[in-house]
Amino acid sequence: MDLNQLRQACDDAAARILKICEVRGAKISCAESLTGGLLADAFVRIPGASNVFLGSAVTYDIKAKASVLGVDRDLLAREGAVHPEVARQMAAATARLYDQPEYKSRIIGLSTTGVAGPGPDGDKPAGLVYTGFRIPSSLRANGNELIEAIELRLSGTREAVRLQTVFNVLIRLERLLH
Repeated sequence: MDLNQLRQACDDAAARILKICEVRGAKISCAESLTGGLLADAFVRIPGASNVFLGSAVTYDIKAKASVLGVDRDLLAREGAVHPEVARQMAAATARLYDQPEYKSRIIGLSTTGVAGPGPDGDKPAGLVYTGFRIPSSLRANGNELIEAIELRLSGTREAVRLQTVFNVLIRLERLLH
């Protein structure tokens, strides 16, 4: 799929997700690193997104992940920002960050962290990405909150890796909501 097809697939998936969330009374927030706002853009490109989408904390800097989101500083010092537990903590943190009493904790938290390239970041290769998901218990059939991270190994240009990351987040979220 070329970049234009990938953008269209992202638009289509985001539109479906926004409809599902609006029906269920769910909200979405993001914490982004390598995508730098691209995940937020996937949602706000869709008319009516403001009924569901709350915002995105772009914490590109490793220290911002700790100071803005509260990601464990020791974890960041030990593992760096490209780690599954960092993605999980970012997803959970953004859900807390954007919650308001009237949302009744029905906030989906999404996160992205990784290496977009073109080269590696230390010992982490270009294309290594972790995406995080926090789905509140009120939106899950089994009644249990889900906090997970998914590892992606992507290839292509920096732009392609970033867009593929967004696409993968949207597809995974759509599956989690069904």
